[in-house]
Amino acid sequence: MSLNDPQWGNRGNDNGGGRRPNQGPPDLEELWRDFNRKLSGLFGRKGGGSGNDGGNRPPVEFDPKFLGGGIGILVALLVVVWLASGFYIVDAAYRGLVLQFGKFKETTEPGLRWRLPYPIQSHELVNLTGVRTIEVGYRGSEKNKVLKEALMLTDDENIINIQFAVQYVLKDPVEYIFQNRHPDDSVMQAAETAIREIVGKSRMDFVLYEGREQVAANASKLMQDILDRYKTGIMISKVTMQNAQPPEQVQAAFDDAVKAGQDRERQKNEGQAYANDVIPKAQGTAARLMQEADGYKQRIIATAEGDASRFRQIHTEYAKAPEVTRQRMYLETMQTVYANTSKVMVDAKGQGNLLYLPLDKLMNAAAAATPAVATNTDSAVVPRAAGPVVSNEAPPQVEKAPGVGGGYSSRDREIGLRRDRESR
Repeated sequence: MSLNDPQWGNRGNDNGGGRRPNQGPPDLEELWRDFNRKLSGLFGRKGGGSGNDGGNRPPVEFDPKFLGGGIGILVALLVVVWLASGFYIVDAAYRGLVLQFGKFKETTEPGLRWRLPYPIQSHELVNLTGVRTIEVGYRGSEKNKVLKEALMLTDDENIINIQFAVQYVLKDPVEYIFQNRHPDDSVMQAAETAIREIVGKSRMDFVLYEGREQVAANASKLMQDILDRYKTGIMISKVTMQNAQPPEQVQAAFDDAVKAGQDRERQKNEGQAYANDVIPKAQGTAARLMQEADGYKQRIIATAEGDASRFRQIHTEYAKAPEVTRQRMYLETMQTVYANTSKVMVDAKGQGNLLYLPLDKLMNAAAAATPAVATNTDSAVVPRAAGPVVSNEAPPQVEKAPGVGGGYSSRDREIGLRRDRESR
């Protein structure tokens, strides 16, 4: 029986609903049974078997062309599927690493890529932009402490509890995959080593308070140096100090010490504020006194120099006209003496008595009457102050003694000197 026979696959079904060649495709079960019989005949087994129609079916003739054509198609299909298994997609955040017989061959960029199928080549996808985090001294929450990692010794021989997190990204996928067996564990070990070295060189107060950011920055730099030296392909992006405190066993004593330090700083600030208030005032007072003393010095020196110059000038004038100079000096002396008193004593020649003139009251009355006269220029009567009637005209004794009881100006002195010279 040949496979090209149009009745192949329909024999034995002529009775009871047999198929005509033009009535549709052959029965799949019949095709499978015929294929099995042909394979059995190929390997030397007799056709036929158990069943109702096994003894009635004629022997199947084997066609080598059919077998060769089917195997070729199957092999071709398998080859196509095998080659298609080499396609893979690389996302934008990833890089592809192609391995040929387990050895690195190349790095592929994002997109649809193809490589030789397994087992010749294989690939691995590595995420470069994803931020990875490790926790040192705790796990998940700060309450879940890992004392083996958190307890560290400072330079001043104090023990502190430090918890921090390290964030890192990949900068070289080849080094990350092939240079280290466990690169994430290397980050943990490098972080713990770096932070212990930094803390071991610092004092406790510096680590706990003012130097926390500097400790984190120095630890990040040292960590990066260690990872670069081991070629891990990892870049440290940030080191965050989560918590830094003394051990729980000495927390109460440490709090007392912190409060004492705060009180000390407060008192220092109060003292500094008081000093800032007192010192400027004292400096200002000292400067004012220095300036006053310097001014007094300059005034005394100028006065002494002026007196000396005046004495020399008087001496020169005295040499020229002794009588006039003596008279002028007498008048000036009397003017100085009587300028500070409100009473004037006048010696009336030839009468042997003293005349008291209340010049201060006369001057006050004249000063009080002057505004009233200015405001009532049309009135003939000038209001006077209550009290005894006093004449506004000065007595002749006062007129003969110029400068007595009033201001003796330099112009009056010059007029007197001119009259003395003319009389001589």
